[in-house]
Amino acid sequence: MEISSEPFVPSHLFGAPPQSRVFISPARYVQGPGVIDQLGGYLGLLDVERVAVLASGGRIESIGHRIGRSFEQFDLSYTFHSFGGESSLTEVEARVKDMRGEQPDVVVAVGGGKCIDTGKAVAFRLDVPLAVVPSLASNDAPCSASSVLYDDSGVVSGVEFYPDSPSLVVVDSDLVAAAPVRYLVAGMGDAMATWYEAMAVAGNPNGVSVLGARPTIAAETISKACAQTLYDHGLIAVSAVRSGLTNDSLERVIEANTLLSGLGFESGGLAAAHGVGLALTAIPTVHDNYLHGEMVAFGVLVQLAMQNLSAEARRAAEFFQQVGLPVHLNQLSVSDEETTLATIVERTISFPFTANTPVPLDAERIREAILEADQEGQRTVRALGDEPYQQLHLKEQKRT
Repeated sequence: MEISSEPFVPSHLFGAPPQSRVFISPARYVQGPGVIDQLGGYLGLLDVERVAVLASGGRIESIGHRIGRSFEQFDLSYTFHSFGGESSLTEVEARVKDMRGEQPDVVVAVGGGKCIDTGKAVAFRLDVPLAVVPSLASNDAPCSASSVLYDDSGVVSGVEFYPDSPSLVVVDSDLVAAAPVRYLVAGMGDAMATWYEAMAVAGNPNGVSVLGARPTIAAETISKACAQTLYDHGLIAVSAVRSGLTNDSLERVIEANTLLSGLGFESGGLAAAHGVGLALTAIPTVHDNYLHGEMVAFGVLVQLAMQNLSAEARRAAEFFQQVGLPVHLNQLSVSDEETTLATIVERTISFPFTANTPVPLDAERIREAILEADQEGQRTVRALGDEPYQQLHLKEQKRT
């Protein structure tokens, strides 16, 4: 078995004709209550015999028996490998070393975004397909052909791209509904950025997706449907999780957070919202206490401030307030001290897709937009209160 080592740069392939339009996606997506019990059957579509499962120790303990039973029903051999908690190159290399001797036919990543991103990197290096089983709907990692990598201290160090999307994504909505509601809400913050960033890329003649290509009509349409689904069903989905129910609104939001957002961001493009969101990981108090989608939600408000889209900024801020997402700096434990702002500004500028935002940007304008978004968020909280946010954050929940 050959182990892949050369980095894949999608823009070198897809960005060659400067106005090419490219759309990519997982081969198969399955969502519904109890579908994890059919995982072995779904893997049969890939014609595999040996399975390497990457999951946290807690996931192995809680659902490993169900996964194993589904494999045994289809005579698949399997091994479990514990995910160490950080999607770093150190973790990737350790898991590759663990699995290499087994020569698996497929890697199955079970867990949150960091476990899934690690699984992608491991499968790429082992040159085998990847199947993804998200345990949360907190981000859009499951459907994409890229990984956000962190250094060993947890600060974002870069993004790695892959020539193949996941071969299979299996989302058990009962499993997702059993997770703390804060994860679902964080996923809404990440997913809401999909439409506003795709709109920014489409409105910039020089804007490109993460593939280095122009967005397709399909990606724009999916991105818009993603945001509309959240606006229409987000509050009902939060109520369903709190009530222990799996209803149609929750299924729709899970699909928006996972499938629509994943397809939309990858083929539609990123802009300043993710630039700000990733920049916030450099602030230790944010990195230690907040989820990716919570950071990106504030990034959405900053991007809309950059673009002077005040009506959309109010709409987004009010929705975020209603579901409990952070809408101002204090809700992210961030001060407005100049050194802190300078760090966020510097890292936002260095994020390559910030340039997709279709307005002139420099350090001063980004700083102003951060403060404008903070003020808009504070106005929203003064008008509507912060009870939903407080309800989610009374007990700190560790990032997965």
